[in-house]
Amino acid sequence: MGVLVAFHAHPDDESISSGGTLARAVSEGHTVVLVVATGGEHGERPTGVADAEALAAVRRRETQESCAVLGIQHLEWLGYHDSGMTGWPQNSDERAFMNAPVEEAAEKLAAILKKYGATVLTTYDWHGNYGHPDHISVHKVGYRAAEIAGVSEVYEATMNRDAFRRMQEMARGSGEVAEGDDFDVDGPADDGNPMGMPENELTHRIDVSSYLEQKRESLFKHASQITDSSFVSKMPPEVFAMAFGTEWFLKRGVPAEPKQEWIFS
Repeated sequence: MGVLVAFHAHPDDESISSGGTLARAVSEGHTVVLVVATGGEHGERPTGVADAEALAAVRRRETQESCAVLGIQHLEWLGYHDSGMTGWPQNSDERAFMNAPVEEAAEKLAAILKKYGATVLTTYDWHGNYGHPDHISVHKVGYRAAEIAGVSEVYEATMNRDAFRRMQEMARGSGEVAEGDDFDVDGPADDGNPMGMPENELTHRIDVSSYLEQKRESLFKHASQITDSSFVSKMPPEVFAMAFGTEWFLKRGVPAEPKQEWIFS
């Protein structure tokens, strides 16, 4: 059996991009370790949550609950602060993950990889799916940590831009998700690039439909961020299945066709 270390930027990222993969890995007997770079201090702050530190405490608890749903055995925190979106004042915080020296953060992650004997590491694509500074740092730090720890199996979790566009069209057609309740997947994201990556560049298509309920429950454990008014909450079941029933990865050096169907040999 293998040891999968899933490296994510903020609480809830583990559910959105790879929750089904993590649940499937656990069900097959693999050890799964979730590593979260930041406390998510600058996410949505619900009424009654006084400040960024209080929000981080809420989100740590939510992440523990999410891990329990997915069956994740180990949870580690790198201890950096949420950088916020590009251009936010929080970008200048010296504690922000985007300001951490790559080598410093990579050494921390590499120590975790060695501690658990990681055989597989997941990180993000080159622009962190949508250009968030912390997601870009996850990509850079993840690859460097893998080099230090000698982990050769590295997969970039990403969003299939083409599939998401099809899902949006289906959601609008259902009448349950109105135009304007979502976003333009082809428009410029936080770094000026379209979100995710095109399907013809992706190497791994993971069917997680059997784990969809776990993934959904995990996602909604992050109640401070995923509310009843969220786009995801408004999705009819068939649209949710289309959006989240397949998870996509890219592995360097592997041809995009035919698509691989699992990250463990």
